[in-house]
Amino acid sequence: MQEILYAQAKHAILIVLQGPDTSGKDATIRKVFCPLNPLGVNAVSFKVPTPRELAHDFLWRIHKKVPPAGIIGIFNRSHYEDVVVARIHRLVPLDRIEARYDEINSFERHLTENGVTIVKFFLLISKEEQKSRLQARLDDPTKRWKFSPADFAERRLWEDYMSAYQLALERCSTESAPWFVVPADRKWFRNAVVARIVRRMLEALDLTYPADLRGLDEMRIE
Repeated sequence: MQEILYAQAKHAILIVLQGPDTSGKDATIRKVFCPLNPLGVNAVSFKVPTPRELAHDFLWRIHKKVPPAGIIGIFNRSHYEDVVVARIHRLVPLDRIEARYDEINSFERHLTENGVTIVKFFLLISKEEQKSRLQARLDDPTKRWKFSPADFAERRLWEDYMSAYQLALERCSTESAPWFVVPADRKWFRNAVVARIVRRMLEALDLTYPADLRGLDEMRIE
């Protein structure tokens, strides 16, 4: 199906991955999407906005990374950071954050009306499982590069994060750009759920190899 998607160049797929620290966004990309042809996949990780990005509206850097027709794009974190982290840490006034939910819905509707199929996954782990995974990073020297002291501070805000995510999911889950909450304490189950939903999404598209418009059936190689 990915080959046909690439050859047809009619649809684009945008997959959004959100979730608490250690919920497995990187691992989901690696386990679910690595078997695909890398020429047709583009994964983007959104970090803290740069000064140049902050000089624009919050969707500016996002829109630039939306996949073109024929490509599966994967967002590791996304524009939803601007209504979750921004709310918790009061990075912008509350009235601006409130306006962003409608702006996100309008943005995603614009994309779907222009051939981009959007599916959003919230990878939900328990607080106990997060503790276990953070400790594993500390205990394993080969995983310590993943750990940041800021993880401790963010973990103390667990309830705030859950409330902010719930608000974002409630306000921004639409028929054309739905949210799926995926239990992520079991890694194999998380991967299986994401893979199955993506497969069903592809099956629902009118995927066909491009028709012969140049009379290739009549051509012969001498």
